Amino acid sequence: MKKIGIVLLCLLLPWASAFAKQDKKLTAEVLWELSRIGNPIISPKGEYIIAPVTQYDVKEDKGDTQLWLFAKDGSSQRALTVKGLRASEAVFSPDGKTLAFISKRNKDDAGQVYLLPMDGPGEAARLTDIPGGVYGIKWVGKHIYFISRIFPGKNWKEMKEQLKADKDDKVSAHQWNALPYSSFDHWIDEDRQAHVFRIPAKGGEVEAITQAFDRELPRSSQSSASYDIDPSERWIAFNSNGWDNQVDAKIDIFLGKIGSGKLENITPDNNAPDRNPKFSPDGKTLAFTRQLIHGFYGDTARLILFDMKKRTERKLAADWDRSVSRFSWTPNSKGFYASIADAAVNRIYHINAKNGKVKAITDHTDYGRPMMAKDGTLVATNQSFTYPARLVSINPKSGKVKRLDSFNDEILADVDMGTYESVTYKGYNGDDIQMWVNYPPGFDSSKKYPLLMLIHGGPHGAISDSFHYRWNAQTFASWGYVTAWPNFHGSGSFGQKFTDSINPDWKNKSLEDIYKATEWFKQKPWIDNKRLAAGGGSYGGYLSSIILGQEDNPFNALFIHAAVYNMYSQMAADFAVHGTRFGHYWDKPEIYKSISPHYGAKNFNTPSLVIHGQLDYRVPVGQGFELFRTLQSRGVESRMIYFPDENHWILKPNNSIYWYHEVKDWVTKFAEPGAK
Repeated sequence: MKKIGIVLLCLLLPWASAFAKQDKKLTAEVLWELSRIGNPIISPKGEYIIAPVTQYDVKEDKGDTQLWLFAKDGSSQRALTVKGLRASEAVFSPDGKTLAFISKRNKDDAGQVYLLPMDGPGEAARLTDIPGGVYGIKWVGKHIYFISRIFPGKNWKEMKEQLKADKDDKVSAHQWNALPYSSFDHWIDEDRQAHVFRIPAKGGEVEAITQAFDRELPRSSQSSASYDIDPSERWIAFNSNGWDNQVDAKIDIFLGKIGSGKLENITPDNNAPDRNPKFSPDGKTLAFTRQLIHGFYGDTARLILFDMKKRTERKLAADWDRSVSRFSWTPNSKGFYASIADAAVNRIYHINAKNGKVKAITDHTDYGRPMMAKDGTLVATNQSFTYPARLVSINPKSGKVKRLDSFNDEILADVDMGTYESVTYKGYNGDDIQMWVNYPPGFDSSKKYPLLMLIHGGPHGAISDSFHYRWNAQTFASWGYVTAWPNFHGSGSFGQKFTDSINPDWKNKSLEDIYKATEWFKQKPWIDNKRLAAGGGSYGGYLSSIILGQEDNPFNALFIHAAVYNMYSQMAADFAVHGTRFGHYWDKPEIYKSISPHYGAKNFNTPSLVIHGQLDYRVPVGQGFELFRTLQSRGVESRMIYFPDENHWILKPNNSIYWYHEVKDWVTKFAEPGAK
């Protein structure tokens, strides 16, 4: 009866429904209602724009990805692939008349290549039937290239039999005789190798490409970015480990003439990674990225051009102190468009291939990887703290942006968003530190609000002006907190010196930056200095654990997700901190003792929520249980949340919603939300 009365009241009183509409916040539940647009592709001549769109069903606890077709004037959008049949990695044929993508349909045991005509009606037809599936596809000339993980020495029939036998085997044991044994959230089968293959686009026999060179792709991870084929289909450039040491792989670029068996390592003198090989459309140049410090994943990635005829290389934009990533050649082979992180904003840049001149095309808010057609149409995704990724076209001269999709407009129309800004404060040694501040909806500077200090992971990434689903600043702010994301020392996009400044001392500079950020807020009349909370994940969890171990810290409570807590037991991970570059703990024990959070246990006295996933092989779950047992042994109020089916991130809809609610309940208990 009470529910009926409330409904009738809302129907009879317009102001009641208006109030309810105004009061809608960006909750965790709303986040999972939103459609998520991925990086677009555009046909060679610019007739078609395709992007993957993922939508989630919370009740079913799963997502579904379809490919959508968009008009380049923004006038229409429609689904190309069937709902319920996941589609990914779409690529166009050279003439733009056919779309290839990966899907698992009908009786497929794994993802296969499907072809869909673009110039008329028709169903997608399967092209491949590869045991174990395919990924990393490219369409060059008359062939479609792909990666598959195979058992060396076995043909496709034998491989299919082996996979079935492994599936039916009652023994669950894994065995390794060398690294790597895991990557992020999955185990690596050392009996299998990742290789590039090709198949005629019209169908036919599958041809092994990299197997002919007796060289596999990197064992830890591979994707379409791991290799490229020149337009003539004569050459393949691909990544492989350049030495026998699998513990600290040397990622080189190998250049091979397809069908000849002749292979050349074109980056033998650089021990750090050379990645992302991409041939120019005219086939004259191979571009790739280069880092110089082995064992430092945050090292600046430089753009290198390799002349295919002269067999010489040159560095492009040599004096530019930013990492080049997510780049695409222009159709005329005269330059590149790239999404590049610069001072905590992912901007679209043009890089001149001749003189290295760099020009920013966009300014505020974040952009994804750009793609350009021969007619000059440039497309990418665009997002900010206050709206999720949108599909846009960008005028390459003026930077003017035109939105091409209409996803999420109806859902977000009545969501009351807060505001945000970028500020700069003085951190360690008086250095300038950039920080994002997100304000709760209806923020009133005449009142006092609690602070929620968020500490990002990495540590060598950066929080940019983007819509983060797993740690959404506007969602946190909607609870009634002023939410901070500081880009402390070690964060990327502020230059090599700043990014490398915390190595090998992960602790002190970043810690002081967090403390100085907190002091910056405490000086503001609209912050309640008695209601302060903080938390972070991965490296952010590490730094939260460091804060936990300080004799005095300003926070009422902490939430600590997937934290590197014990630097010694981090050796169980797929990534061991500092070992390659600075030496392992048996060589340099003083480094690890000075920065490992577990040495601060005697000072633990701040209520802490600890969260970890079983499938996290980047920071193994034992780290979380070590921290929780230590807190309990110290008598500190604490709670452990364990996800048996999640990895380093919480990715399932219901688990994510639960995560947000648990974090909210925890910080609310110790730092009451809302204005006073």
